[in-house]
Amino acid sequence: MSQIKIYGIKDRLDPIKAALSTIIHSCMMEALALPTDKKFHRFFPMDKEDFYFPSERTEAYTIIEISMFEGRTMETKKQLLALLFKKINSQLSIAPQDIEITIFETPKHNWGIRGLPGDELALNYKVNV
Repeated sequence: MSQIKIYGIKDRLDPIKAALSTIIHSCMMEALALPTDKKFHRFFPMDKEDFYFPSERTEAYTIIEISMFEGRTMETKKQLLALLFKKINSQLSIAPQDIEITIFETPKHNWGIRGLPGDELALNYKVNV
């Protein structure tokens, strides 16, 4: 299970939302072996005056926050980060300098999904990859 939030300047983020969502999900499937139908993305396009960032970033600056069940190895998470930087750069021309990604891991029992605690769900994919 994962939930993803994507933040960026509205004028830059809105035109690429669908493509960025596709890229992110392809990376999640490749690195974490998530099923095709497990795509939970929320976009937060922001006005320039509401989005402050360091001067060495451009207006393409994008923040990606990934909340997911704990259990993936360090190598798997590093692979996910590398894939995201590479594919976003190559397919959307957003430089790695303009991308920040944070992975938040929580125990399954801290999730409530479909009326159950996450640790009581029957998943059709493995978390410990």
